[in-house]
Amino acid sequence: MASTPSPHTTHLHSLISSSTNHNKPSNPSSFKLIHSFSTSFSSTISNVLKTADISLSRDLNGVVSTPKPTILVSEKLGEAGLDLLRSFADVDCSYDLSPQDLCAKISLCDALIVRSGTKVTREVFVAAQGRIKVVGRAGVGIDNVDLQAATEFGCLVVNAPTANTIAAAEHGIALLTSMARNVAQADASMKAGKWLRSKYVGVSLVGKTLAVMGFGKVGSEVARRAKGLGMHVIAHDPYAPADRARAIGVDLVSFEQAIGTADFISLHMPLTPATNKVFNDDTFAKMKKGVRLINVARGGVIDEDALVRALDSGIVAQAALDVFTVEPPPKDSKLVQHENVTVTPHLGASTKEAQEGVAIEIAEAVVGALNGELSATAVNAPMVPPEVLFELAPYVVLAEKLGRLAVQLVTGGSGIQSVKVIYKSARDPDSLDTRLLRAMVTKGIIEPISDTIINLVNADFSAKQKGLRISEERIIVDSSPEYPVESIQVQICNVQSKFASALLENGDISIEGKVKYGIPHLTRVGPFSVDVSLEGNLILCKQVDQPGMIGKVGNILGESNVNVSFMSVGRTVKRKHAIMAIGVDEEPDKDTQKKIGEVSAVEEFVFLKL
Repeated sequence: MASTPSPHTTHLHSLISSSTNHNKPSNPSSFKLIHSFSTSFSSTISNVLKTADISLSRDLNGVVSTPKPTILVSEKLGEAGLDLLRSFADVDCSYDLSPQDLCAKISLCDALIVRSGTKVTREVFVAAQGRIKVVGRAGVGIDNVDLQAATEFGCLVVNAPTANTIAAAEHGIALLTSMARNVAQADASMKAGKWLRSKYVGVSLVGKTLAVMGFGKVGSEVARRAKGLGMHVIAHDPYAPADRARAIGVDLVSFEQAIGTADFISLHMPLTPATNKVFNDDTFAKMKKGVRLINVARGGVIDEDALVRALDSGIVAQAALDVFTVEPPPKDSKLVQHENVTVTPHLGASTKEAQEGVAIEIAEAVVGALNGELSATAVNAPMVPPEVLFELAPYVVLAEKLGRLAVQLVTGGSGIQSVKVIYKSARDPDSLDTRLLRAMVTKGIIEPISDTIINLVNADFSAKQKGLRISEERIIVDSSPEYPVESIQVQICNVQSKFASALLENGDISIEGKVKYGIPHLTRVGPFSVDVSLEGNLILCKQVDQPGMIGKVGNILGESNVNVSFMSVGRTVKRKHAIMAIGVDEEPDKDTQKKIGEVSAVEEFVFLKL
């Protein structure tokens, strides 16, 4: 007796046992995934992280239009960046907002752009009520943004890490050289009417050792310039590749070796819980007496009271600081007023060129994110290079659709707790970055059976919150390494299936797909091989393998005005059983589905929405 599929939407909410209402934006059209792959590459990536509000309105002529998003700019931004934003969105430039004012405004905004002075706290995301989709940090450091809260609320955070790199490096070198030659102190002395040549004897840089603490973009540029000044440069960075350091003549060393052997120490590390006040009394005690310190990174990495003590004792001969724990620092700050300290008011990125560059870079990142593009500068989403994004584009769609198909095959009330994703590829497993694909499988599985809106930012977090364990396996196959993935297989473990033919011998639901000619295809259901394009909707029938079955089912669909886009039949043994996969443009009504189930050779079937 053929089984008629139960409605696949009404009972699915119980399938994930710990599903909650957590993290659903108030606007259900946000982060909408467009399921057609007959689009350009940019539209495909939009599917990964769709952030544009697509609420529609009509003008006086009745033409449907999409309202512009609203972008709040809470700190001054270069005109070139503002012009770019205004060409795309309604821009609200409101500076010097109190935390209360920011929370009051944020629920009316789709994006927020800040510099270092605005604190984007959890309270801001709560007040946004799910509307805020992108936070743009005009600069590198993002310690003023609560990344955990942003991720939980599905908000993308982007920064502008490249435009001010040279400016920050140049300022670091300026502080280094001016400190070594007492430029600031000598200038102040002369303007006070004094001529103190002997008091301001400096030190040479040639042959001295500079320790660069943090060998990222700015740190490496400082190292290049210091090498040009004849300095011996060493660096500490637990994540920096040694070959990149060697390429510019820099030795990577341990933290202790760096601070213990350096004549000059230049700080370029982010402010994290691990680096907060990492330069303290204990650290200063391990330094060479008379060391000189430069900081153009983040003020919080230095215990400022400890630095004053180190300056007074002579352990630190001089310091040149552009950043402080509290900005601006108190007017009576002992550190700022210390005679051996040169200070500037956070000028690292303050060149005309850098300001315009940062404004343009962050504006492009925010506009791109609102358009659904995955920014290469996203800081709370998988960092996928553009060339990898381009290569993975069709596999992103395949992964999401396989997840959607697999979850629709589940029935019963036991809940989905374990999913396994298997990637077959000719490439070395270490060279295959699957974070993006895993996120899209997660999206495909959770969204159809939950009221949580899933995007690339919150996919892993949402899976964890719902008690859904997603494991991955990579299998090397003998195929062309030209393509990143030969196939993707999604298995849902320890559940019942409304289509028993999708079960493997171990009882797990299993479907597999490939990309052919740029189009995602379903290639296996359980043990049965099929070959169908994943477009439109799908009917799967298990039947006795006999002549005329395609015609019988096709006629039933045709009589009900259901358009068939393709058919494919796969079997395990000739004249035994087969799986017929039928692509349809419309969902057959209940009477049509009943007629299909009444065909004597049809043992079971299921309708699936793609």
